[in-house]
Amino acid sequence: MLKRIIPVAVATLFLNGCVYAQFKPSSEAVKLERTLHLIQQLYVDDVNTQVLTDAAIRGMLKELDPHSSYLNKEEVKALNEPLQGNFDGIGISFNMLNDTLYVMEVISGGPSQKVGIMPGDKILHVNDTLIAGVKMNSQAIVSRLRGPKGTVVNVKVFRRGMPELILFKIVRDKIPIASIDASYMVTGDIGYIHLSRFGVTSANEFREAKQELKLQGMKHLILDLTDNGGGILQTANDLADEFLEENKLIVYTEGKNQPRFTMNATGGDELKGGRLVILVNEASASASEILSGAVQDWDRGVIVGRRTFGKGLVQRMLPLPDGTMVSLTVARYYTPSGRSIQKPYENGDRDAYNRDFVNRYNNGELFQADSIHFPDSLKYTTLVNKRTVYGGGGIMPDYFVPIDTTGTALHARLNAMGIIYRMAVSEVDQHRQELLQKYPDVAVFNADYRVTDAMVAGLKRLAGEEKLAWNEEQFASSRPLISAQLKALIARDLYDSSAFYHIINEENEIFMKGLEIIRDRERYADLLNPKN
Repeated sequence: MLKRIIPVAVATLFLNGCVYAQFKPSSEAVKLERTLHLIQQLYVDDVNTQVLTDAAIRGMLKELDPHSSYLNKEEVKALNEPLQGNFDGIGISFNMLNDTLYVMEVISGGPSQKVGIMPGDKILHVNDTLIAGVKMNSQAIVSRLRGPKGTVVNVKVFRRGMPELILFKIVRDKIPIASIDASYMVTGDIGYIHLSRFGVTSANEFREAKQELKLQGMKHLILDLTDNGGGILQTANDLADEFLEENKLIVYTEGKNQPRFTMNATGGDELKGGRLVILVNEASASASEILSGAVQDWDRGVIVGRRTFGKGLVQRMLPLPDGTMVSLTVARYYTPSGRSIQKPYENGDRDAYNRDFVNRYNNGELFQADSIHFPDSLKYTTLVNKRTVYGGGGIMPDYFVPIDTTGTALHARLNAMGIIYRMAVSEVDQHRQELLQKYPDVAVFNADYRVTDAMVAGLKRLAGEEKLAWNEEQFASSRPLISAQLKALIARDLYDSSAFYHIINEENEIFMKGLEIIRDRERYADLLNPKN
């Protein structure tokens, strides 16, 4: 055994030596180190060299591109958790309402469910520390509830109808982070899945949701990637396997110091040729664009919505000795037809880069597809039907849906100030059991529940408490949207997150247009293979 270990150890040392040799300090690196040394030895006051070093690294990376960045230890941890697929905690989702933690959902099989925590409970104390009414931010509360698996946290809960606070002893455990926000049957043969991120567990979650929908009769699928900012490249590849035939190119990456790397499908189109519509918008980015770009290039499905974000730079996470990391751009993504997904940027000008959405709004792109102008140099063709598609910044959908303009200033402020949400929480808090008895499932709730005049009066009262002027004309214009939002939030609290999308999608123009297209076989086919 020893004879095998020694050569491996020697080889490892040799390889590490080669790596370090490649990064022999340059004159610029020596210059930076010398400057830091001079500051330490000669500066008039004491300095924190860690802070200076962090600032220097951040400053260098800002000069490169909008996505290269430096992450401290806390940022590394925060970045990894959503993609890892789990964290250690008590297994609830919550919102803060009037400085009080309100339990929205209890994760099935999690620690909180096992001891009897229920949706609607209000956690007032954590380990004898009062967290209600003390202006404690959500992050501070999360840090008290989370902790290593197997450790104990004691919470005191107020539950409507109970005369005293209830004490629960919760043993923390691994808590899964779901990637799928909603999965349900829209019609007898059309399913819907909303994917919020591309994490470690996303592909398995998708397969489980797809299988459940197939058992309910699904033949065609609406995959919602709106507002999905991306995640892990391999997960995008795994999901593309669900729609593309074996050996078809999904994406390739290439950079000055990175040779071309290709990823090909290994699956067999699990939908068996069923119609596929992918919903996207200006916040769909990175892995969302890789998946939708591959589906579009192979003419496998119809992309519906608005031009995607345009994030086509590959970052490599490079650890530094103290546990911090550099996220460095090393290559670009290209779709199977050769399109670059990345939108233009200039030498790390992040302010201009981040104004892109405002620019799209101002130039009319969010309202009219004709406002988008691509030069001929960015023209490409799909690989099967030879349709024209464009590169140079995001994925342009096959069917454009303008941004919703039915909202008003009143609706925007009611939403931003949390008034609609607070009204929904209040309704469920006061009538949970009555509502569940009257509406045993989301289908019955969606068909029969109506927002009452009393709830509208409640909205007005809450708006008055916040000194928000009430405009009847604007309310009349936005009432369908406000009512749908209220109804959807109530449904989420009563049932689950799928219930929210089941209801709110009826007011979502991208979803409704996608549904219209997938139901019409001829229109769907014509979008994939135009007759002219």
